[in-house]
Amino acid sequence: MKLTDLNRYGGVGASSMLVELGGARILIDAGLHPKRSGRDATPDLRLLEQRPPDLIIVTHCHLDHLGSLPLVVRQCPNVPVLMSVPSQLLAERLLRNSVNVMKREREEKSAFDLPLYTMAEVDATVARIVPMLYGQPRKLSVGHDDVEITFFPSGHVPGAAGVQLAHKHRTFFFTGDVQFDDQRLVGGAKFPSKRFDVVVTETTRGATERDSGKDRASEVARLIRTIDHVIGRGGSVLIPVFALGRMQEIFLLLHEARLTKKLPPVPVFAAGLGMDLGDLMDDVAKKTGLCHFTRAVTKELKVKPPPRKLTPGREPGEKGIYVLSSGMLVENTPSYAMAASLLGHAANAICFVGYSDPDTPGGRLLAARKGETFVFDALQFQTPVRCSIERFEMTGHADREELLEFALHGEPRQIVLTHGDPPARAWFAEQIAGADSKVRVLDPVPGQTYEL
Repeated sequence: MKLTDLNRYGGVGASSMLVELGGARILIDAGLHPKRSGRDATPDLRLLEQRPPDLIIVTHCHLDHLGSLPLVVRQCPNVPVLMSVPSQLLAERLLRNSVNVMKREREEKSAFDLPLYTMAEVDATVARIVPMLYGQPRKLSVGHDDVEITFFPSGHVPGAAGVQLAHKHRTFFFTGDVQFDDQRLVGGAKFPSKRFDVVVTETTRGATERDSGKDRASEVARLIRTIDHVIGRGGSVLIPVFALGRMQEIFLLLHEARLTKKLPPVPVFAAGLGMDLGDLMDDVAKKTGLCHFTRAVTKELKVKPPPRKLTPGREPGEKGIYVLSSGMLVENTPSYAMAASLLGHAANAICFVGYSDPDTPGGRLLAARKGETFVFDALQFQTPVRCSIERFEMTGHADREELLEFALHGEPRQIVLTHGDPPARAWFAEQIAGADSKVRVLDPVPGQTYEL
């Protein structure tokens, strides 16, 4: 197998790998980098100009894995795109939202290379999708080479998949983004227990050591207690979330807490893409049974939209629980604006329930100390940090020890590290080297082709 990481900058973002098995070329994911803009946010697709891939695989619908897909389809218009059935139901809405976001960015920043693709190109991309059932192999034949492709649920968000490729007598496994624990929204990963020649694993949480005693159930219970305490003291709670997966997970947790009387019936606010995706997940649940979210949850919570206009430093008119994207408080998003309203008031709390890149406003706020001045650059506003800032270990990514155990259990000859910052990858490399095994470790340099 030959492997090339097309992510221009490594780390997390713009996930895309070109895999060559004999004469077959397979592209796994085509994402957009969340911290970059325009062409700089895309994978380096020049290798596809030499010869297009025979197949494109999308592991799940977060935009760091999906967002550049229309660019690849434009360049390679006849190539089929494999993704799971739930991902097929979600992909179109996410790509259309991406076009709208890029149009707004063009106007706000005079970024004349945006949008990178059009609604018509989203339509063309959706037309290329071939749905895959978990556990059901599909064969790709290119010349004299046959590759068998099998999807397995990876537990990260609805539709997320780990991918097994079998070529001749060798087997390769790509974890995609993975969560082994069950979430309220979706069950945990169900990966095959067998030997692999090569395992390509995400490493997102490689630099994160979970505190002893902090399992998922205890963190969920702590979140509900925190919300109850803040509401009881007359404050509001902001929960920054990713629109796909995390928003619906939080709705399920709030709904359950209401039913069990662990939370009072205070107002819940949300809007935008995450609400639309909740409606689509209702379809996923009914058609596939692979998701636990239904429209009844938001209806019973009586979720309503947040205020249209917020003034930095001034609290919204109604106290409550604000479940808003983005999960990392990216500039010019609802969660960013709400954080600027709540941060300077001691009764409030901002509760992070997922990964925040250290270079994003969310990551910087998590590192800030009480009383320190925090600057909202996009709003030209600054305020002392007076409200509570809490972090809960409820990520959709597996703990590093679980991933390491899975990777080594397959007794591979080689483990390839991906989707992680340098310190995260370094932890995995060090642990594998010290595991008294003959497993080789590869942390690929972007753009360089490796023979595995």
